[in-house]
Amino acid sequence: MEQSKESGYIKLLLGHAAIGGVAFVLPILMKIYSILIFLYGVYFIYKHQNKNNEALVMSAYVVGVEVLLRMTNGMHFNEYAKYSIIIYMILGMIYSGMSLKSFVYILFLLFLIPGVVLSTVTLSFEANIRKAIAFNISGPVCLGISALYCYSRQISWSRFKTILSAFGLPLVAIVVYLFLYTPSIKDVVTDTQSNFETSGGFGPNQMSTILGFGIFIFFAQLLLNSPTNKLRLLHASLAMVFAFRGIVTFSRGGVITGVVMIVLLLGILFLYSRPKVKMRIAVIFAFSLFAALGVWTYSSLQTGGLIENRYANKDARGREKASKLTGREQLIESELKMFMDNPILGIGVGKNKEYREETTGIQAASHNEITRMLAEHGMFGAFNLMILVVTPLILAFNNRMNFFVLPFVAFWLLTINHASMRLAAPAFVYALALLKVRFENENTVPRESAQ
Repeated sequence: MEQSKESGYIKLLLGHAAIGGVAFVLPILMKIYSILIFLYGVYFIYKHQNKNNEALVMSAYVVGVEVLLRMTNGMHFNEYAKYSIIIYMILGMIYSGMSLKSFVYILFLLFLIPGVVLSTVTLSFEANIRKAIAFNISGPVCLGISALYCYSRQISWSRFKTILSAFGLPLVAIVVYLFLYTPSIKDVVTDTQSNFETSGGFGPNQMSTILGFGIFIFFAQLLLNSPTNKLRLLHASLAMVFAFRGIVTFSRGGVITGVVMIVLLLGILFLYSRPKVKMRIAVIFAFSLFAALGVWTYSSLQTGGLIENRYANKDARGREKASKLTGREQLIESELKMFMDNPILGIGVGKNKEYREETTGIQAASHNEITRMLAEHGMFGAFNLMILVVTPLILAFNNRMNFFVLPFVAFWLLTINHASMRLAAPAFVYALALLKVRFENENTVPRESAQ
């Protein structure tokens, strides 16, 4: 990273830290900000005719900023992020085309249609059919359109690093907002339940998801995009800050996912690196373990040891909890029964919550996209899950320069198992696993990783 670019990047990080402060003091301005982001994205793609994958850069930014907009009521409609990404992807394909081999994701989108049609018949008269369908289908559609754009699309390593930076910038605003909202963790932690106060008043599950992703993004920046000591220190510090704030949400899914992604990335880089670089990766791994221990110890002190009980699945008094998945086992069981009772077409998109209440009396939305797909789409959902799991793994054999394939697929798979697809992040991040990354010298690991 050139000195001028490094200076500009740091200024952008500081600017987004300021945006986090503005969001806390004047959240109403986030409604204007969300409009400006979308309009600038359309202009940015149009101006450059998507010659350098501007659609991916803007979509990554939208993924990063979505939670900030949600927690400040900055969205004018609930699925702002997914619809924005869909529009950016379509614009990108208009200007720079798509791979003819991506037909498998056209098939994926077609397999969604029967469930949508069925829901217009099965949903009750009291239900808002448009909202019920949009809430449940926008995530898969966003994934399908993003996958069509990304499938085997070549992208330079330098542009890929820009995408990582675009993810990270608005995440800095989120973490600044969190510190302003709850400067003292000790004052708000009283038990081992997911904590809304430490999550900025927002859903801990979704906050944990995006903070866990932030841990990975800044760790990847540290590893692969930090040519100077200043940037190494900055990215390492940010990764630890995100780890701390993610841990104290008391929602485990996002943090565990971030750790798994880091382990996968380190493993892949170690596997494909020269012996000299392997030694450096081993040193980085050792340092990471030491830093993680420090963050965990600090988190334990700030929560009076309650965080240890949370991850051990115990209550505040240290007693073992009956449910290891905070009651989600019942939701999964009910959705699997829906699939077994309706294996061909499923019960229809959006019918899940209504059907569960009718048959079990439980009022809860799905947290698991896999069982939801099976329940609502039947065998078409099963086919789609096969497409989503198998396709990136097949591509990975001919796409060894994209070190992020397994971490990104893992993020998608683990996230949809605990937070469904309420955020746009799992849909778009999954699609990035389909990119073909191009280096100047394809026989080596990126130079920055060997620093």
